[in-house]
This record gives sequence, C-alpha cells and structure tokens, in this order.
Amino acid sequence: MKEAKPGAWKMKAAVGALAFVLFILLIASFFGKKGLIEMSRARKTYDILLKDVEAKKQEKARLEKEVAALETNPQAVDKEARRQLWLMKPDEKVIIRR
Repeated sequence: MKEAKPGAWKMKAAVGALAFVLFILLIASFFGKKGLIEMSRARKTYDILLKDVEAKKQEKARLEKEVAALETNPQAVDKEARRQLWLMKPDEKVIIRR
C-alpha cells in the first residue's frame, strides 16, 4: 500500500473547497439576483416596455395631429360632433345600422 504524503489531505481539502466555491459561484451566476436568468427576464421586459413606449409616442403624435385639426378646421369639429354626440342638422335624416 502507498503511503500518503504528509500534506496530501490538506491539498485535497483545498481543491475540494475551491471546487465548492466555484460551484456556488456558478449557481449564483445563473440563479442569483443579477444572474443570467434574471437578466434575461429583465431584457424581455425592457423590450416589451420599449415597444409600448414607441406605440404611446405614435398614439400621442396622432392625437396631437387630431387636436391641431380640431383647433383649425371647422369641418373636423363638425365631423367629431356628429360622430361622438350624434348631432345632426335640422334638415338631415339619420339612418342607424345594426
């Protein structure tokens, strides 16, 4: 049988401890607060919010254009009043479709 070197168990313990620490760091890098999985989720959420912001900007531009038309164009005001308030001129007939 081979004789163990005097410091062999210390070396094995150091390698085992190092392997354990590396394993813990690897697990933490995947599942920790700032791990890869959480970063992936955050990136997806960021992309969704970015698309939502872009849609809101387009909606804002459309509404600003509509407001400008309502401020300057009497026909646009008339059209909206008819659409939203069901207003009509005295000599008009309204046909309601179902």
